[in-house]
Amino acid sequence: QVQLVESGGGWVQPGGALRLSCAASESVFSFNDMGWYRQAPGKQRELVAVYPRWGSRIYADSVKGRFTVSRDNAKNTLYLQMNSLKPEDTAVYYCNAKRADPSLDAWGQGTLVTVSS
Repeated sequence: QVQLVESGGGWVQPGGALRLSCAASESVFSFNDMGWYRQAPGKQRELVAVYPRWGSRIYADSVKGRFTVSRDNAKNTLYLQMNSLKPEDTAVYYCNAKRADPSLDAWGQGTLVTVSS
């Protein structure tokens, strides 16, 4: 069973930066897509960024130009660099890995990001 373990969340002031990490228990090459999602209090989970096996990285409009998703294949780790953070970025951030065959839709436990002054 695939395990995804997030880290790097915490409290930061508006305008600050954080880097989230997601360590996978197996090779990232076994996944079709890896991505970051977030869920703010009282809201539905939403896509933040996707690192696909093929094609360009995908970002939510709300984070374009501020967040960057990257991956270290040797470490089987996905990252999310978050710059110019805003209070509305406050949420629990989840790592996700998908695969078609064999079917997989795995989630990490989440890491809390709080942006406030």
